[in-house]
Amino acid sequence: MTKTLAVVEARKRFTGFPDDFAKAPLSSGVTVTRRGKPVMAVLPYELYESMLETLAVLADPDLLAQLRKAEEQISAGKAKTLAQAEKELGL
Repeated sequence: MTKTLAVVEARKRFTGFPDDFAKAPLSSGVTVTRRGKPVMAVLPYELYESMLETLAVLADPDLLAQLRKAEEQISAGKAKTLAQAEKELGL
């Protein structure tokens, strides 16, 4: 769950965010507001990295097409287990 803090409160608690994020799940973050309106977000670094990776995939049409094709194959029951793939590759 994302916390919402006013700028003044966020400023006071800023140095404690790393400890808060270490205790909270990956999806946690802090929405910082000014006069009741969101103006910024403070996120755990792992979540930030994950978002950048997702954006990179979504921005790559070839990779996105491969992902969609793989999802279709999985839905159609055409997926292979890791053991099957390793056997076919001789690993």
